[in-house]
Amino acid sequence: MTLRRRGEKATISIQEHMAIDVCPGPIRPIKQISDYFPRFPRGLPPDAGPRAAAPPDAPARPAEASAGRRSPSDGARDDDEDVDQLFGAYGASPGPSPGPSPARPPAKPPEDEPDADGYESDDCTALGTLDFSLLYDQENNALHCTISKAKVPKLMFSRKGLKPMDHNGLADPYVKLHLLPGASKANKLRTKTLRNTLNPTWNETLTYYGITDEDMIRKTLRISVCDEDKFRHNEFIGETRVPLKKLKPNHTKTFSICLEKQLPVDKTEDKSLEERGRILISLKYSSQKQGLLVGIVRCAHLAAMDANGYSDPYVKTYLKPDVDKKSKHKTAVKKKTLNPEFNEEFCYEIKHGDLAKKTLEVTVWDYDIGKSNDFIGGVVLGINAKGERLKHWFDCLKNKDKRIERWHTLTNELPGAVLSD
Repeated sequence: MTLRRRGEKATISIQEHMAIDVCPGPIRPIKQISDYFPRFPRGLPPDAGPRAAAPPDAPARPAEASAGRRSPSDGARDDDEDVDQLFGAYGASPGPSPGPSPARPPAKPPEDEPDADGYESDDCTALGTLDFSLLYDQENNALHCTISKAKVPKLMFSRKGLKPMDHNGLADPYVKLHLLPGASKANKLRTKTLRNTLNPTWNETLTYYGITDEDMIRKTLRISVCDEDKFRHNEFIGETRVPLKKLKPNHTKTFSICLEKQLPVDKTEDKSLEERGRILISLKYSSQKQGLLVGIVRCAHLAAMDANGYSDPYVKTYLKPDVDKKSKHKTAVKKKTLNPEFNEEFCYEIKHGDLAKKTLEVTVWDYDIGKSNDFIGGVVLGINAKGERLKHWFDCLKNKDKRIERWHTLTNELPGAVLSD
């Protein structure tokens, strides 16, 4: 409030003007709005009083001079409670003190009180959390993913659990897995769907077969939680991604991770690297038969090529270059399956020294009646291959009469190959 001398015209500050008490009777200024709040932040030094804002070199005003210039409106202020005393600011008593103010202990900062409803604004808690465990079985080249449950998170709505997707406030959740890069329907696994729940418990183990040490270095497991809808597209709830290089062979690692929003898909990824499944191949150079024995053991997670969600797969092998066109071998057809077991072996009569110049081409096909067969995927082993494919070929050449078995990834395109049956 502005103080005035006797005889001067009363002036009203803008703060007082905004706080005019509009009521019947004479207009009377009331306390400024700022008076209802602490004037300074709490936690100042104990010796700091309400008048610490004055310059240190300013001369002290006598109490009598100050009292002689009191405005009439100050009488009304004296009748009210002192704001500093009301709010307990600095622990100082109203009115000036003749001597230095005694030291007061600093006011304790207010402790954070827990939210009564337990709400949190974090996106991951709003989407839910997922408990699962991963185990890489190095001996059997298998990755086991056990989906346990969706833990109860603190949500932005009244009930707890997964984000409700249906009109009844519940969800029909299921979990699906993809291996990145090279995600496709062939390497997708999913759990069963649990109906009308926000706190699902699956305790279900999904297994990828044919996982190599190379895959464990460069692959990432994408785990997505979705809501199944019979009449519309299934809705996405949340996901998490785990680089497989974080896992130790033959050691189970347990996770409890917050679900995240759907991450964008890298559209620049080469489509020729799309994975179409895995194949287990054995190689052995037989000194007795003077030839290369190629074994087609089994396939896993093949791409579905038929409308029923399955394929009728068979495997063809070529040893190239094939001048005489006599190197083609073909397995039997396995009906309506994406994980066929063949256990067939073919022999190529060739000198051991000539294998370094050869390339083994293995392709998997879907058999169809009345139309051309569909190409599922293939892999090439030889001197021009890379990674596990090149290592498998060299291990075979260096170890005569020893059967060497390895898993390989099938892709939707072979470099330099003519994909026609």
